[in-house]
Amino acid sequence: MRNLFFSLILFTSLFTLTACSEPPFEKLEESAVIVAFGDSLTQGVGVSIEHSYPAVLQSLSGYKVVNAGVSGETTAQGRVRFAKVLEQEQPQLVVLLEGGNDFLKKIPREQTQENLASMIALAQANDVKVLLVGVPEKGIFLSSAALYESLAEQWNVPLENDIVGHLMRRTSMKSDYVHFNEKGYQKLAEAIYLKLQESGAI
Repeated sequence: MRNLFFSLILFTSLFTLTACSEPPFEKLEESAVIVAFGDSLTQGVGVSIEHSYPAVLQSLSGYKVVNAGVSGETTAQGRVRFAKVLEQEQPQLVVLLEGGNDFLKKIPREQTQENLASMIALAQANDVKVLLVGVPEKGIFLSSAALYESLAEQWNVPLENDIVGHLMRRTSMKSDYVHFNEKGYQKLAEAIYLKLQESGAI
């Protein structure tokens, strides 16, 4: 009886681990469109368009990646245009990288989180997958704002939470105080590509 009890515990543990390790997404269709949505880091300020992270991600993944980045945009402004971008591009997946301008403008964190949540909710309501990318707040260590982890947990979406802060700390990866150079955007694209692989999307 005791051996049976421990066997049941082992089976349950293995089943739980297996279930938890399954990727959250099914693989994208070959014809799928990915929308890279965000501000200047998505647009690719500091480099030519072919070196922006969406262009590099397209090359890495083999999928069409639409650059829907608008320099200087806040999450409130992004929230306004998000539905139109979804309707126009009909993506299967959105990479959402926004919030930096909110932090620079000292917009209340609750508003930033609400705006991002609204975009995630709209995407999911339209059966569009979302990969969230964390953005650091101003500070010495440049760690991503806590709201990104909260959003990822609340909406059950994959989160790349380290790469932007990692690159921000390295002057060799930047073209100015805020934006990246070709090497930086390449690393950003590679990190996002890896996260999409881990999520099962590609």
